[in-house]
Amino acid sequence: MSIASVFDIALVSLILAIGASTILVRTAFAAVVMFAVYGLLLSIAWVRLHAVDVALTEAAIGGGMTGLLLLGAAARSRSDDVDRVRVGYPVRLAAGALCALVVAGLAIAVFHPPAAVPTLAPTVMENLPPSGLGNPVAGVLFVFRALDTLLEKVVVLLALLGVWSLAPDRAWGGTPGLQVYAKPDPTLIFLAQLLPPVGIVFGIYMCWVGAKDPGGAFQGGTVLAAMWLLVIVAGLQKAPAISRLWLRVLLVTGPVLFLVIGLAGWVFADAFLAYPAGYAKPLIVAVEGALTLSIAVALGMLAAGPPERAQQQ
Repeated sequence: MSIASVFDIALVSLILAIGASTILVRTAFAAVVMFAVYGLLLSIAWVRLHAVDVALTEAAIGGGMTGLLLLGAAARSRSDDVDRVRVGYPVRLAAGALCALVVAGLAIAVFHPPAAVPTLAPTVMENLPPSGLGNPVAGVLFVFRALDTLLEKVVVLLALLGVWSLAPDRAWGGTPGLQVYAKPDPTLIFLAQLLPPVGIVFGIYMCWVGAKDPGGAFQGGTVLAAMWLLVIVAGLQKAPAISRLWLRVLLVTGPVLFLVIGLAGWVFADAFLAYPAGYAKPLIVAVEGALTLSIAVALGMLAAGPPERAQQQ
């Protein structure tokens, strides 16, 4: 047995153990920590499967930003003392039955795969050169399924509006209460001064390299959002009020630019979200740059939570 096989077996065993621990632990905080570790282990598994783009997304979104959002939810749930709310047995049985159905469906898909797996990979690779892109994942996202990509960015904005709508009327337009995550201490402040310059450069690099190699707007935006949140949590900068004009402009810049270029495709390329010959790559890079900023701001404000102006006064 090779070293790689031993590593794969150990990795799968660890993923299963951490996944089970996520379900079995009794506290929300412990479950969230296990979930974040589970996401990071999955990203290693995707690397082993040579899916680096998926691994970066899993590490940034699954293990990083989602874990941060769940930590915020756990902190707010603890402050509201929701543990006193008891869930009845009918609800528990219904939840268990639903989970069993999902597991059964996944098991059928895993243990009974089709004899010939349908794939469009050869067609994608054949039609990728005219776009000027070297990364087939970026080609799928911005050339062949651009409408899906555009709608995904709109969904992020709608999710943020949903979070903001949770604020009481008196706090609308105010500042999120991000201080619930941690109290600033010297170590946190030191990290907040040390890491952001490196993180910002890395986030910009992730965006820039996405047209050619694994990376892209979501991965770069997540890194930028993490650096922004680190500075805010450390107390070096306050979270902005949601009524700030620059904040709202950055939120919509990426999706609006994507939509404008898509509409221009009707005029210059005879189709919505089509690119004129020879201009596909610079237009896609411009859209990815704008989307990176919008995603960074949106994820940061999602993690910051709804406005709590009363606590800021």
